Amino acid sequence: MGAADGDNTRGANCFKAYDIRGRVPDEINPELAYAIGMACGPTFGAKKAVIGRDARLSGPDLENALAAGLLATGISVDSIGMCGSEEIYYAAANHAYDLGVMITGSHNPADENGFKLVRAGAVPVSGDSGLKDLEKNVREILRARHEAGAVLAANPQDLHNASYRQDYVDWLLSYTGIKNLPPASNLCVVANAGNGCAGLVLGELAPHLPCDLRLIHSRPDGNFPHGVPNPLLPERRQETSAAVLKANATIGVAFDGDFDRCFFYDDKGNFIESYYLVGMLASAMLQTYTGEKIVHDTRVYWNTREQARAAGGIPVMGKTGHAFMKERMRSENAIYGGEMSAHHYFRDFAFCDSGILTMLFVLAATVKNGIPLGKMVEERMAAYPCSGEINFRVADCATAITVLEDRYAPLAIHSDKVDGLNLEFDSWRFNLRPSNTEPLLRLNVESRGDMPLLKAKVAELCDLIKTVGSAM
Repeated sequence: MGAADGDNTRGANCFKAYDIRGRVPDEINPELAYAIGMACGPTFGAKKAVIGRDARLSGPDLENALAAGLLATGISVDSIGMCGSEEIYYAAANHAYDLGVMITGSHNPADENGFKLVRAGAVPVSGDSGLKDLEKNVREILRARHEAGAVLAANPQDLHNASYRQDYVDWLLSYTGIKNLPPASNLCVVANAGNGCAGLVLGELAPHLPCDLRLIHSRPDGNFPHGVPNPLLPERRQETSAAVLKANATIGVAFDGDFDRCFFYDDKGNFIESYYLVGMLASAMLQTYTGEKIVHDTRVYWNTREQARAAGGIPVMGKTGHAFMKERMRSENAIYGGEMSAHHYFRDFAFCDSGILTMLFVLAATVKNGIPLGKMVEERMAAYPCSGEINFRVADCATAITVLEDRYAPLAIHSDKVDGLNLEFDSWRFNLRPSNTEPLLRLNVESRGDMPLLKAKVAELCDLIKTVGSAM
């Protein structure tokens, strides 16, 4: 949403379903950041805000402009500087803030950035809970500033610095109980911070963990010299895999840019689809919280439901996306929620997602069980093989989904449109949905223990989607 030329429709797609993100500077820029700051008071009634930023080079300028906009409307502002999204969530949930804003491009390329917003208690702001109102107010502010020929002020003078990192690290160690576990002499963990911000917290945790934690690319660098920090991309997995093999490690962990997600590798360097971690963590949480609810996303869920029910839990479906998942967890008072995209949510962490907390729970389970992570999930992977997320660029996502619905829905034993198109058959199912954040159509397929069937259906669906896409 640029303002330099007064066109208030330009860049409007930076407002997504549950956050704000786009390319710097044509969509995300200091003028927009200032307008967002000015709009937060009338939109949310905020009086005191905590803000932070990831490692991106555009972060400091955006942070200064955001702070200036907040201060201009009488909101007091504390900055915790370079941090992860979960550190903003922690601050908003545990201190006297009624607004938290994280400036982050998450896993996107280095020339992109964005904003995630939460209210008091780390309650998320999404398109269903204030983000559309914020966008409307931002548009009006940008228009008025353009008409008045307003220019951005110098760096804000009343911005205060704050730090909660040590408090957060202490809470992580205490809540997970990992600091009380005996050292496991044979447990070596390779953690790839991807030159994002995870290294800042991992370095503080390392001396207290019952394992040999070896960090790679731990120094934050907004140039991302080793590639964009998005381990969900197959082409970004090889480096961590190789590091696991080189170190003869038991587990590999890789984080995205703002470390609200982490991804795992077994001792052979194989990437483990995060889908199977959801079921594993649900079972682990239900050992302590029997009978509680577990929220899962729509993309793949057969394994999660089976494991949750076997552990005495109640599985509940939620819409894909961190703000939607948090809102559903709150409405259900669920103890845990997980997405196959590696977002893991915890009720005791204000229903928020945390990559670091997820890593610590997995490490604790490995130490307690004395079983490598790969062994803990291999049976479930065989029981419910899945495709992983397959992305397509098509001209019209809605038309492509309609074509597949017409083709497969008459044969399905269950269908719904909770989030995209869900079709279920006796031995396999698939979900097809447009991305909330990128111009992509996303496909996920799973089967009941039948890898040949899975491969055949993936090939069949991919061919059809490509055919439909090329015909548009």
